[in-house]
Formats: sequence, structure tokens, C-alpha cells
Amino acid sequence: MSTRKHTALPKAEILIEALPWLTRHHGRTVVIKFGGNAMVDEELKAAFAQDVVFLRHAGLKPVVVHGGGPQISAHLDRLGLVSEFKAGLRVTTDEAMDVVRMVLAGQVQRELVGLLNQHGPLAVGMTGEDAHTMTATKRYAEVDGERVDIGRVGEITRIETGAIQALLDDGRIPVVSSIARSADDGHVYNINADTAAAALAAELGAETLMVLTDVEGLYEDWPNSDEVISRLTASELEKLLPDLASGMVPKMEGCLHAVRNGVRTARVIDGRVQHSILLEIFTDEGIGTMVVPDEAAPGRGERA
Repeated sequence: MSTRKHTALPKAEILIEALPWLTRHHGRTVVIKFGGNAMVDEELKAAFAQDVVFLRHAGLKPVVVHGGGPQISAHLDRLGLVSEFKAGLRVTTDEAMDVVRMVLAGQVQRELVGLLNQHGPLAVGMTGEDAHTMTATKRYAEVDGERVDIGRVGEITRIETGAIQALLDDGRIPVVSSIARSADDGHVYNINADTAAAALAAELGAETLMVLTDVEGLYEDWPNSDEVISRLTASELEKLLPDLASGMVPKMEGCLHAVRNGVRTARVIDGRVQHSILLEIFTDEGIGTMVVPDEAAPGRGERA
């Protein structure tokens, strides 16, 4: 008598496919930049929270870093304040900075912590200001070769990982808002969340940096083709940077910084796809663009 094929067998096969990745990454830190559509769509938000909790229960140590561009713009709009961008960076007046701080730490972070904590007492919210986790200095934009003052926009000068590491050691999931205080003038600055996530990943010695975005990955020849580059080395990425769309630059610069500073892989994945994090890391095909250090062995078959 032939054995009846069990209908749940494909589920077991998927779990087995994930086994090498789980074994290799057990106890390792993964930094995830939460952004784009995944931040504003209710179903995607819920799926993101499930993915992060799954990683935690699978023995990894996830850290979530978030911005909040759409929410900040919406709040400024309600207050009658204009959203202005120069060289891809939000011009942040003192008044706008109050809104940025309130929206990031008081709205976006709180909602994300709430979604994660539906699954247990796991997530703890903090900002780059807490325990001097991130220290910044004022950043200027460059427009047509000229240095332009864009207000309270900062770049990170120092990362102090003690508070995050303590939370990870306690089995918690840190949720970090990308704002930082300056050691120069004491002001609080708005930090690009892609840049913040990459800096944190490097300083934490993370295994992987994952950046959620609103595209499938890095395109081979956009707009002529929608073929996604599935894997490239740091040097290959560096050559492509000058030709990238402005929105992708901080994401890919972040990936480059991460893999050049000890992070084993950096990935840009499509946050519009439900459970994109699990699809990217637990399946052989993956769904995004993976950046690896130059010395990494060639080939995409081994995704992790």
C-alpha cells in the first residue's frame, strides 16, 4: 500500500529549507530598518510584527530601527507647515523638529511596540537620545556643489550600544527611533533612518542588515528593465551608487557601510510584500537584493 502524501508536507519542506539559516544565525543580531508602505498599511504592519517576533522565537536577536516620513509629512500638513526636501533630506526647522520628535517617539514607535507586544512582553521603545545611543552633529546638504543649511538634520558621530545590548541580553526587541542629540550644541537632530540602521548594525556586530523599501530591490537597468539584481559585492555596489535614484542612495550607502564594517550581509527587500522578511531569509530564492563584502564567495544559491 502506497503511503498517502500528507497535505502538510510542503510546510515541513519549507521549515527544513530554513534549518541551515537558523542554525548559522542562532544567537546572532539582525538589524531591520522599518519603512515605506509597510509602515502605513495595517496588514503589512501586522505581518512585519509577526516576522520580527518569529525571528526572536527562532533564536535570533532582532533590533528594529524606524523613521516616519509619511507620518511626519501628514502631521506637518495638519499644522499648516510645509514639507520641503533638499538633496533628498527633509528641511527641518526648530518647529518641524518638535513634530519629528513627537511623531517618531510618540506615534510610530508606540504603535510598533504595541504590535510586537501583542505576541508577548518583548518590545521596548527607545530613541537615539536614550543612554546616548546615538550622538550626532549638524549635517548640511549639497545642492549644485553648494553647502546648504537644512536645519535640524544630523549625521551620526558616535554610537553607544550598551542600552540596546542590555535589552537584547534580556530577550527583548529594541525599537529605536532615529533621532539623536548633538554633543556640540545640545540640540536634538533628525537622522536618516537608513543611515542610523546601518551605523547600528556595524556597531552591534550584526550578522545582517535588512532595509524594507517600496521597490523589489535594486534594479539592473531602471527604467529600461525591472530585472532585480539579486546579489552584488560592496565594490560592485560602489560603482553603481552615482547613478542611483536619490531615494535609493541612503539605503544602498547604508548597505555598503554595513558590509564594509563587519556586517556579513545587507539586504534591501520589498516591504509591500507580506512576510517579506521571512521570504528573504528563509527561502533559497529570496526576494530582494543582497550586498556582501568583497571577499565573500560568489554565488546566490546560498542565500544566507
